[in-house]
Amino acid sequence: MRQGECGGSGCPRMMLRRRDFLGAAGVAGASALVAAMGLGGCGSASERTGDAPRVSPLPGPGPTVRAVFIRPKADKFWMGWPGASYDIAGHQAMYTETLRRAAGEVGVALEFAEPILSPAEVPAFLDGLKTRPPQGILVVIMHFDRWGDVNRIVDERGGLPMVVFSPMGTSFTGHLQKASRAPGVFVGATQDVDWLTTGLKMHRALWVLKNSRIVIAQGDKTENQILAPVGTTIVRVPRERFVEELAKVQECDEAREIAAFYTKEARKIVEPSAADILNSAENYVACKHLMAAEKCQGISMDCLGLVSTRKIPCPPCIGFSRLLDEGMVGACESDVNAAISFLVTASLLGRPGFMQDPAPNTVNNTLMGAHCTCATRLDGFDKPREPIILRSHSESAIGVSPQVLWRLGQKVTLMKFDGAGKSMFIGTGKVVANIDTPPSGGCRTSVELALDDIPDSRDVKGFHQLFVYGDHAVILKGFCQLAGIEAVHI
Repeated sequence: MRQGECGGSGCPRMMLRRRDFLGAAGVAGASALVAAMGLGGCGSASERTGDAPRVSPLPGPGPTVRAVFIRPKADKFWMGWPGASYDIAGHQAMYTETLRRAAGEVGVALEFAEPILSPAEVPAFLDGLKTRPPQGILVVIMHFDRWGDVNRIVDERGGLPMVVFSPMGTSFTGHLQKASRAPGVFVGATQDVDWLTTGLKMHRALWVLKNSRIVIAQGDKTENQILAPVGTTIVRVPRERFVEELAKVQECDEAREIAAFYTKEARKIVEPSAADILNSAENYVACKHLMAAEKCQGISMDCLGLVSTRKIPCPPCIGFSRLLDEGMVGACESDVNAAISFLVTASLLGRPGFMQDPAPNTVNNTLMGAHCTCATRLDGFDKPREPIILRSHSESAIGVSPQVLWRLGQKVTLMKFDGAGKSMFIGTGKVVANIDTPPSGGCRTSVELALDDIPDSRDVKGFHQLFVYGDHAVILKGFCQLAGIEAVHI
C-alpha cells in the first residue's frame, strides 16, 4: 500500500478520526439521540445485533395484482385465430402456473378473478376493481374477438395500472391500437409466455416507486415532498444530520469488517491508507443509520459540501457503492432524479446503475462517463462483482473511491428519469474503454461508450445519466408507458 502525498489522504494532518469532528459539528449528546431513536450504538458484540440498522431495499410486502383471463366459453376455437389447435384449458393452466411462479420470484400478491367468458361479465369485474381495488391489473386475452372487453376495462378501470398479455394468435395490428396507446396501460403482444414475468416486474417497480422514501441531506431544510408523477417520497433533512449520524459510529466492528473486505477484495490499493478505508466504511454505517431513522430505502446528499468544509473526513463513495450493490439507493450530489433512476434499475432490471458525469469525446465520437462512486455488482445483485482498484477521491485526494473496471464489449443501457419533463431518457451503447486517472483527469471510475443511433455524442440529453449493464431499452419504454412517463431517445 502506497501512502499519498502530504495534503492528500496519507498526510498526518488529514488522518482525522470521527472524534476530531465532534466539537466542530456540534453533536453533543449523540448517545442520547441514538438511544431515543432506537437504532443501537457501536458497543460490544454482546450489546448489539449489528452496527448498522437493518434497512430493506424494497418497501413493504409488494403490490396486489389482479389477473383475469378473457376468453369465450368454449372447449376449443374453430375457424379463426388462435385456431382449433390452441388448447384453451391447457394454455390457461400454463399461463396460470407461469404467473404464480413469477409472482413468488418478483414479489407481488397475485389474485385471480373469475374468467370473463362473455362481454356481459365485464361489469362484475369492473365492480370488483371499485369495491376491492388492487394495486394493478393483469389481463390475459385468449381470442382476438374479445378486444372490446379489453378496451372497456381500459376505459373504466379507474386509473389502475394495467398490463395486457396478448400471446401470438390473439391480436392483429388493428386490435392493438387503442389499448396499447392508452396512458397507464402496456400491452405485451408476444409469443414469449415467460414475458408474463416482465409484466409483473413492471407492476412491482411501479409500486416500489410509489412507496419508497429517499432521504436527501442538503442545506438546512426539513420537509417531505411527493415527487410527481412517480409518487416517491423525498425526505429532505439538513446535511448536518449525516455529520451527527457519522459521529455515532466511530470505529464500529461492522465498519472494521467492511474495511477488511474492501482491502482484501481490491485488485490494487493506490493512494488510500488503512485509516482512509476505515473512515470510508464508517460512512456506509452512517448512511444506514440515517436511512433507518427516516424510514427510507435510499440516500443522496451534498457530500462535496461536507468534504470541502471538513465536516466529514472523506466522501461516502464506498458507502454509496455498497448500498447500490445491496439494491438500495446511494446517489451523489442530492440528485433526486438520479435517485429515482436507481430505484427503477433496482426494482425493474434487478441491477444497479452507474451515475456519471457525461463528457463527449469529439475525436472518437464516443461518450465518456465518470464518477467517484460505482456499484460493483453490475450484472445483478446476486452476481459476481467486477474488479475494483481502491483510489482516493479524485477531486479532494482524500478518502477512498472504488475504480470499477467495466467489461470491454459489454452492451450498456443509458437512462435517466427527468422529473421536470415527466420523461425518461433512454439509449444504448457498448463499453470500449476504461480510462485511468491519471494520466486523464476526472473521476476514478471512468468508462467510454460507443453509442447506438446517436450520430454526434454532443447531442446526448441530460446529466448524471445512469449506465446499466445490458440492453434494457424495450422494457424501460414499456415501463414508461405503464407509469405515464414519456420515453425520450437519449
